[in-house]
Amino acid sequence: MTSTTYAQCSDQSKQENENNTNISAMKIGVIIETKDYEKAWNAFRFAIVAKDQGYEVKVFLMGEGVECVGLTHDKYNVDEKLNEFVDMGGIVLACGTCLRSRNMNGTDACPMSNMVTCVEMVAWADKMVTF
Repeated sequence: MTSTTYAQCSDQSKQENENNTNISAMKIGVIIETKDYEKAWNAFRFAIVAKDQGYEVKVFLMGEGVECVGLTHDKYNVDEKLNEFVDMGGIVLACGTCLRSRNMNGTDACPMSNMVTCVEMVAWADKMVTF
């Protein structure tokens, strides 16, 4: 029986990551259903880091999550993170029914969408994350 140390596992993992240059093939869908400052801010931080690491990322705002556009706080500036994600090529869509129920419209950064598009994003994604 052979024994593997943590260092050997770590070295093997590093080598596998270096050999796996097709990391960008992974597609991540993110659904945000909250306007809680810290949670929404972390959701966009997650999307930014995933995009930065080469993953394809799409975000769908649903329920009170559609209120993330323009949402600012001294410590957790959600709108800033949303725009940072969009500026790096990230896609953000918002539930049209959820927007209309709040007398809101889509924006350039976050256009109005629908449940069909949300379902298509889920089918497109290799992994889904919800906040």
